[in-house]
Amino acid sequence: MHFLFATSIVPDGALGSGYEIANAAIIDALRRAGIRVTVLGFAWPGRAPSDPENTILLGEVDVRTEGAPMHRKLGWLLRAMRSGQTFSSVKLRTIRCETVRRALAEAGPFDAYVLNSVQFAGAFEGVFEDRPTIFVAHNVEHRSAQENALASGSAFQRFLYRREARLLEKLEARLCGKARFVFTLAEEDRAALGVGSDKRSAALPLVTRAGPPPVLGQRAVEYDAALIGTWTWQPNRIGLDWFLNEVTPFLPQDFSISIAGHIPAGMSARHPGVKFVGRVPDAEAFVRGAAVIPLISRAGTGVQLKTIETFELGLPSVATSSALRGIDHRPENCTVADDPAAFAAALQLAVAGALQDVDGSAFYWRQRSVLDERIGKGIAVLDAARREVAA
Repeated sequence: MHFLFATSIVPDGALGSGYEIANAAIIDALRRAGIRVTVLGFAWPGRAPSDPENTILLGEVDVRTEGAPMHRKLGWLLRAMRSGQTFSSVKLRTIRCETVRRALAEAGPFDAYVLNSVQFAGAFEGVFEDRPTIFVAHNVEHRSAQENALASGSAFQRFLYRREARLLEKLEARLCGKARFVFTLAEEDRAALGVGSDKRSAALPLVTRAGPPPVLGQRAVEYDAALIGTWTWQPNRIGLDWFLNEVTPFLPQDFSISIAGHIPAGMSARHPGVKFVGRVPDAEAFVRGAAVIPLISRAGTGVQLKTIETFELGLPSVATSSALRGIDHRPENCTVADDPAAFAAALQLAVAGALQDVDGSAFYWRQRSVLDERIGKGIAVLDAARREVAA
């Protein structure tokens, strides 16, 4: 069978975000199942698709709100208000729906569409209704928007997040209702999206790489704790604010914490051991330099890819309950704590040697095996729909 994987940003080989890592895992699993996959979407400015022979490129687009000039943000907002679309989808409406239809006609035929997350599907709603679809819900987006509204200190931002939440809830309901099958990235998201039946959906346990990482033996520890992420994304920001404001006051002054990734403007830390190091050339080498990894999610839905990566690497960790969404098996060197003082105490115990490295390959193969099995369930449903249409 030939599937069209419709997504906001096409893979370019740079797995710099959880979204990109998840997309790679899902596309690889479809191809392992024998599906021919063609990807359709936009590219980041200046970046080329990693698989151009199997990619339909609709142009270049930069959808990042953080750092965008004010006139672009206002343009997005005005178009969203006029069109009734979500703010996240209107950023992608740089071309007409008819342009997407022509691209599909030139590249097809396709047996089914995989609509990857709400942003692209919402921007071009109505284009993908001539074939059976699978909808991939990376998160319960309307829940995340509601949480962002509650966490915002700006009345205007609260208004925007609440508007986004109302529109996203309706959009997610439409996409799930039209889909023959829905993939989520966390088990609890299935019920939250109204597709809890095993005949309608499955939760995908993800992996972050094509094969298990090698066991490297003794590591050189450079700092007590390391965190890496896109901290300008609001759910991540909520977790980082909690960690810096509520957890670090319980840590000793000489406890060293290295934080990599894009930091929001104006963010600072009172704890003297915190260092913001910005972008690092090798994310895996960076986290391997820490005695323990704090997994600090406090908001959002879907799965935490940093949790999966930490478990694949076998690194000691302290996790909130939220950071374990979508994880069926927790390694023995992961401690769970939601109270700030307990979280800080667990970090100190880990640094003192209470938690050791483990071989993460068993976790990796368990995740990938179940991923392949659940991808197969969705394919079977679409195959049955295809045969039904053909008959």
